[in-house]
Amino acid sequence: MTAWLNVVGIGEDGLSGLGQWARIAVEDCDILFGAQRHLAMVPERAGQERIAWPSPFAAAFDLVLARRGQSACILASGDPMMYGIGASLARRLDPAEMRVWPHPSAFSLAAARLGWPLQDCTLLTVHGRPLELVAPHLAPGARLLILAEDGTSPAKLAALLCRQGFGASRLTVLERLDGPAERRLDGQALGWPAERCADLNVMAVECAADRPGAALPILAGLPDDSFAHDGQLTKRDIRAVTLARLAPLAGQLLWDVGAGCGSVAVEWMRTNPSCRAIAIEAKPHRLALIEENRLKLGVPGLTVLAGKAPIALAGLEAPDAVFIGGGLTVKGLVDACWSALKPGGRLVANAVTLQGEAVLGQLYGRLGGELTRISVAQAAALGGFDGWRTAMPVTMLAVVKP
Repeated sequence: MTAWLNVVGIGEDGLSGLGQWARIAVEDCDILFGAQRHLAMVPERAGQERIAWPSPFAAAFDLVLARRGQSACILASGDPMMYGIGASLARRLDPAEMRVWPHPSAFSLAAARLGWPLQDCTLLTVHGRPLELVAPHLAPGARLLILAEDGTSPAKLAALLCRQGFGASRLTVLERLDGPAERRLDGQALGWPAERCADLNVMAVECAADRPGAALPILAGLPDDSFAHDGQLTKRDIRAVTLARLAPLAGQLLWDVGAGCGSVAVEWMRTNPSCRAIAIEAKPHRLALIEENRLKLGVPGLTVLAGKAPIALAGLEAPDAVFIGGGLTVKGLVDACWSALKPGGRLVANAVTLQGEAVLGQLYGRLGGELTRISVAQAAALGGFDGWRTAMPVTMLAVVKP
């Protein structure tokens, strides 16, 4: 297959900053795609069609694919394979159809200006994505480089840092990198001075917490008070064991059935940015709790599904893992989950009632796996002394589908 599409990364210096072959790709193509500001960097040529990106941008892919097989070139900012259109097209095209000519990315330019080793930084984007995605990466001493959505992003990021207990973080905004209008703004998240910056900017954060307990680990078992809840949540110690049995892997999908406040689904997604989850819950007030927790704890991509299982499970994407924290005695629920689970997938179900435990015993006899009873005791005041307060034991079935 012959490559018909060239994707050329371009900087603020325009054509003069391109290598020989990238420049030839731009000048010799029959169709040139790009943002208006990128197209303005290239002199017009007779016979060359120019197509500016539409709004909303999602329609751009259909525009490009409609010209499949023709001589086409796309102009993109920096490195098209770093959160760019090249990365998106790579999921839609055979690799042999496309050649990519990268320019230094905004991340590379920002690291060079700051003197930060790029391999020591966490690279993120909030361009077309929720700002809350930054939250799981906040840790004392961490260095984050973040592509902005627009000129309002730095002020919004500063506010998020303050809400998360990281108002002491140093925030640097690098505008219009590598161009004649390049500018740098420095400050602290708490009291950030600029309400609006240039739309083309990269935000750099040196994370510093300003209150104890602000930093939340990625490891499963967040404190219970990290979640908004009504008392019905999988408690911290049990949740940690549950997540260990669910064994989250990058890119995999979890069904959290009868999700409550969504604590298991939230922690599943925090283990890796590519992990996905669907929280299925019937009660409206608990749906609101899940919505609050997914934003507060940095997993805005968590899908929240209002409905009662097993009816609500119909038509959902097959899961790699299923957690059933309640509703074990509902007719057909476990069978529906087991039937939908992919081969090699994990099903974990917890019970605290005798009736739920009886169901797990039957399932253990039918499916095998591991049946475990977990008892947790906490030290608490007992008169003038201390004693153990034992929580209700939890029976857990963990089974892998052949």
